[in-house]
Amino acid sequence: MTSPAGLPPTGGGSSGEQQRLKLLAVTACPTGIAHTYMAAEKLAQAAEQLGVDIKVETQGSIGAENVLTDNDVRTADGIIIAADKDVDLSRFAGKRVVTVGVAEGIHHPERLIEQVRTAPVHGGGGGGTSTSSSAASGGGGKERSVGYKALMNGVSYMIPFVVVGGLLIAISLSLGGHTDPSGGLVIPKDSFWMDVNNIGVIGFQLMVPILSGYIAYAIGDRPALVPGMVGGWIANTGSLYDSEAGAGFIGAIVTGFLAGYLVLWIKKVEVPKFVRPIMPIIVIPIVATTALGLFFIYVIGKPISWVFEHLTDWLGGMTGTSAVLLGAILGLMIAFDMGGPVNKTAFLFGAGLIATGNQEVMGMCAAAIPVMPLGQGLATLIRKRLYTEQERETGLASLFMGLFGISEGAIPFAAARPAQVIPANMLGGAVAGALAGLAGVEDAVPHGGPIVAVLGAVSGVPMFFVAVVIGTVVTALTTVALVDVSERRRKGQSVVDGLAPQPELAHAGVGVGAGGDGLGAGGGTAIVHAPAQRTSSAPASTGSTADASPDSSEDASAGASDDEVLSGYLTAQTVKVRLDSGDKEAAIREMAGLLAATGKVTDVEELVAAALRREEQGTTGLGEEIAIPHAKTDAVTAPVVGFARSAEGVEWGSLDGTKAKLVFMISVPEAAAGDEHLRILALLSRKLMDTGFRERLMTAPDEAAVLDVLREIR
Repeated sequence: MTSPAGLPPTGGGSSGEQQRLKLLAVTACPTGIAHTYMAAEKLAQAAEQLGVDIKVETQGSIGAENVLTDNDVRTADGIIIAADKDVDLSRFAGKRVVTVGVAEGIHHPERLIEQVRTAPVHGGGGGGTSTSSSAASGGGGKERSVGYKALMNGVSYMIPFVVVGGLLIAISLSLGGHTDPSGGLVIPKDSFWMDVNNIGVIGFQLMVPILSGYIAYAIGDRPALVPGMVGGWIANTGSLYDSEAGAGFIGAIVTGFLAGYLVLWIKKVEVPKFVRPIMPIIVIPIVATTALGLFFIYVIGKPISWVFEHLTDWLGGMTGTSAVLLGAILGLMIAFDMGGPVNKTAFLFGAGLIATGNQEVMGMCAAAIPVMPLGQGLATLIRKRLYTEQERETGLASLFMGLFGISEGAIPFAAARPAQVIPANMLGGAVAGALAGLAGVEDAVPHGGPIVAVLGAVSGVPMFFVAVVIGTVVTALTTVALVDVSERRRKGQSVVDGLAPQPELAHAGVGVGAGGDGLGAGGGTAIVHAPAQRTSSAPASTGSTADASPDSSEDASAGASDDEVLSGYLTAQTVKVRLDSGDKEAAIREMAGLLAATGKVTDVEELVAAALRREEQGTTGLGEEIAIPHAKTDAVTAPVVGFARSAEGVEWGSLDGTKAKLVFMISVPEAAAGDEHLRILALLSRKLMDTGFRERLMTAPDEAAVLDVLREIR
């Protein structure tokens, strides 16, 4: 094993191959599409020029490829991590590690290789750490804060539990439930639908611990998972600290961060050498779980219980005040934490008054309960470009849950963007509650949402629906406005993983800042394509040096006809040697016309509009005189790729100031499975980092020659 303190000099030297620096690298962007492979290619090229051996593992959308083995790590002289998401560093203990953003791997690969010589040695004790818990070394590019990445990690794991649990509960209520004045919506105990409901309830019970656990995991790695999940369960179980309602998702966020940082602190404690092997699997989880659990029960839980009791007393003193004011306050509380103590206080207050004959208070609560999930779901439909495909799918599920009064459907949105979503929820909830109070709406059962009105538990049904609809619209519009303002303020930063506001493939051409997955001052390629699905495929990375020759890998397009490239998506019909347009919009329109020649475009204007909407989110000019505009739209019936060349160049807004001379346009239908076009995008991204390839593409005399060059993409 090479000592990290004594790295060999770069270059061959007199000792030949034994003196060559041997490095490993890991590249990853939040969606694992273009920048993951571009960074890998740039590092490989730089290593070849510097006489350094390098093997690059790409953690792309299809998963890890060209995976680093234990033997690779054992014999390596240093490690480069160019990633904008968590990468497990525990396997690199004892090695010099440089950790930077993915953009640094694209723009400054030579500098990163030189920095390995003086990079700090990674300790990796206590079960290892991830990039989010390691300080970026070597002065690399900006990364998202640890807190933000940890929160997004928790939200992404929580979403399936919210969706599955919520939808199963909603289905069981709609098909097997009936109203009962004493029990709300009731499902017969021994029925099939009660079993379905119980499964859904389990999903909801796991939702909060999962959020807490994976926040902790992103900060403290595996040893933090158990204390995070147990802490989240305690936070959500109010009976453990004498509270009628648990702390909900807000409590889970608190316990997740507490668990993660507590584990990090424990890892720093010096222990005898014989104890170290059991620290990550026994000592740390037990100590952290016990300490966090007792801290929540005896320290944090008591104030939560106190607040719950005093909120109930305070509301009891307001029953004689204006119904509009009371409705607004109840709506604010219902919308604040969606199942947490504040929400439960308002709900139980309204439910408790039903037995006294006062059903108006529950009517106010019932109108506010569905506003959050309905409003957030509607927001994803109003401004699709602000949301990822995963968020839009969650939005549809949220709409369905809202119809059945399941306010937790909005939790993923509130957890991901609390500063924008919670105020919007509260405003819409207050409006709905106030309107219901003004109209004297009554609810005879302790449940909310349109389902109780449909089943006959609500009096004043028309005004009930008016209150719900207006509150929903207010929430949706306010959310869109706040998220849009937030994104404009973040102009210059790229999209991140998890529940980011831009479509997934925005990474392929954002290039608007130093942070996240942006390309900084780098390349200028523009590819027009649509937002991608997360379940995508990318090409395996098999080389450890610069891009191989056309014969070094199996032809991915084998079997295609002579004029077909990239699995037949790009043909002689979609290649143009000279682009006539002088500005971006005209160029996109010209490219759309080129794609239309294939017969796969049903609406050219819609295709152009979709591509321009993508450009509004951030330029698809990647630099290096390249642009890749893209559109995902049903204006095309099948995936199609076009290429055109501009001698003068088109101003595309690339941060390196270069005009786009090589323009690829990718268009896929909305229903297209993501794997194939993401594979092509990854292939393009890697190959376009090859200067020689770009030169050959630029100098090819005609369409046939261009196709010959493009056939090198494999």
